[in-house]
Amino acid sequence: SARSPNFAAAAATTTSPPAMADKPIPGHIAFATSGIGGIFGWIFIHPVNTIGVRMNLHSIQNPGAKISFFKFSSDTIKEKGIGTLYNGLGAGIWRQVFYASSRYGLFQIFRDTLAKYREVDVLSRLAAASAAGGCAAYISCPCEVSLVRMSNDATLPAAERRNYTSVMNCASRIAKEEGVTAFWRGSTPFVTRACLVGATQVATYDQFKTIYAGFGIKGNTNVVTSSFTAGLVYSLVTMPFESAKNRMASQKPDPETGKLPYTGTVQTLQAVSKAEGALALYNGFTPYFLRCGGHTVLMFFMVEKLQKMYRAS
Repeated sequence: SARSPNFAAAAATTTSPPAMADKPIPGHIAFATSGIGGIFGWIFIHPVNTIGVRMNLHSIQNPGAKISFFKFSSDTIKEKGIGTLYNGLGAGIWRQVFYASSRYGLFQIFRDTLAKYREVDVLSRLAAASAAGGCAAYISCPCEVSLVRMSNDATLPAAERRNYTSVMNCASRIAKEEGVTAFWRGSTPFVTRACLVGATQVATYDQFKTIYAGFGIKGNTNVVTSSFTAGLVYSLVTMPFESAKNRMASQKPDPETGKLPYTGTVQTLQAVSKAEGALALYNGFTPYFLRCGGHTVLMFFMVEKLQKMYRAS
């Protein structure tokens, strides 16, 4: 059609918010504002994440069972209380301190470094975002494992609960009882997912902002719709790796053989698909999408506010 060339041209264009050019953001400010923005968003999104983790792990304990997000949420609140949805909040906040700050801080550093040698285009942004996401994920693995453990502990039978009392208690017990390497047991799917998030979220968010602006959607509405649309894209791509990460992080050795059921990302994905069907990897998708989209909007809202304050100072 006549509009196709224009659409293709828009798809190839990488735009930057005008404010970014007004006053460059130093690395330490980028790290700090990203971390604070991540924490701000996580405080609101943590209950949704807890439900998502529990739904995902519930499917492990009940293979083939159909789970409704709203019914599962209602039953969880009735049986265990709404306060349990904030189990592991401390670990979640620490994760944002390391992951959110490192991810966006490193992205800006990598992007600006690449700019010294080549024009900053879509490919360089994708490469910078993927590398930053992977590095940040690897750094924050101990917090991620602690978060999964603490979020799911209350759902286990009484005899199997680890009864962690705090983030530090959880982390120290994991290191003492299972060894420090246990923190990186599910690192491969976590790092892979983080690289995919960087490759999909950043590029699609920027592109959707351009597309929606073409339809006359601007301002805060543009940010919200673009964030949630981008969240849907990267949620669909990364959910199987999130499921694999949760299973690997929470698994226990077989009582008879002493072997772990999941040994790697590909093996986990194949084993789950074969035993329960590929759609089992998407159990808990609704809360996962709400978490990704919701956290993206809240985080960017706070980051932009903070960086706007810095530029005005």
